Amino acid sequence: MGTLITPSSRRQFLTLLGLSAVAVSCGSGGGVAAKDQTKTLRYQGWAGAVILPELAEDLGFLEDVKLKWVGNTISGPQDIQSAATGQVDFGGAFNGAVVKLAARKAPITAVISYYGVDKVAYNGFYVLKDSPVHSARDLIGKKVGMNTLGAHSEAMLDIYLQRHGLSQADIKKVEPLVVPPVNTEQSLRQKQIQVGVLGDILRDKALQTGGLKPLFTDYQLLGDFSAGTYVLNDQFLKENPDTARTFVTGIARTIEWARATPRDDVIARQIEIVKKRGRNEGTAPLKYWKSFGVAETAGRITDKEFQLWIDWLSERGDIKKGQVKASDLYTNEFNAYSRKAKPPGAKPSTAKTPTAKTPSKSGS
Repeated sequence: MGTLITPSSRRQFLTLLGLSAVAVSCGSGGGVAAKDQTKTLRYQGWAGAVILPELAEDLGFLEDVKLKWVGNTISGPQDIQSAATGQVDFGGAFNGAVVKLAARKAPITAVISYYGVDKVAYNGFYVLKDSPVHSARDLIGKKVGMNTLGAHSEAMLDIYLQRHGLSQADIKKVEPLVVPPVNTEQSLRQKQIQVGVLGDILRDKALQTGGLKPLFTDYQLLGDFSAGTYVLNDQFLKENPDTARTFVTGIARTIEWARATPRDDVIARQIEIVKKRGRNEGTAPLKYWKSFGVAETAGRITDKEFQLWIDWLSERGDIKKGQVKASDLYTNEFNAYSRKAKPPGAKPSTAKTPTAKTPSKSGS
């Protein structure tokens, strides 16, 4: 693995990126030659799941770009840390985790949203039907089980408590605990915790069993929103702009393909991918897939998707106020998706969208 060379400043990186983008769009010399750019991206997967880049590759939307699986992860923060250190070429995580890593000056840039919350893809905070917990104030002194601390679920809990008028002193009396998702329902029913965060297949199976009710859901709290992004290492972006554009645009096309394709067909495609890759995984959870939950067209990123978490982390004291600026965390520069090009499912185009001569980091 080569040694990463971190730009001396983000401004220097943007200047270099802008120059390479101009060279690519104008077809002139001075940029990174296409033949010198890698066409293989190393990544970590998730056991029993199909991530958007894997689906994009299977659909042919990554064109001549290939993926190289190096193992599985169970943590978004770990995944993007691996991208920051160059162990993999891209990683994905909750946007709050991206903010925290960027605050530590990690050389990463978010390039596309890949999961979110909508009316069918959401996490609920569930209590027993006979629970004395009926409101935010009832949570004082109670235990709330979630998959990890300092991430999506704890952020939702804090926002819920704040919106219902609890002081910071009272919020600190609510006890979030790490409970493995597969054990959350059992822990709740055995009253080891008073609230359990459940999503996807685990939520649906628990509700089918009965005896639970939602205190609130993240969809009820914030509506449709994109919650996580894929990040690429800044050095990778500088050295492989064409590859990055093909990769990001392929994922963008896949997001729109999934929106436009019948759910059963999307599930069938994912099951086929898992079977073909031969990693001894079960496919039963895939049958519960409903949506990727990405809010914006083609996964394009906006300031608001980071600002919410910047504010939350600042209030918690995890980062300093003003330490991170939302528009510095992402770019849409490599997302060349266009509805007018070809409908989802059509043969991928090799056309590139010209880039501006002086792109901003946000690309918006």
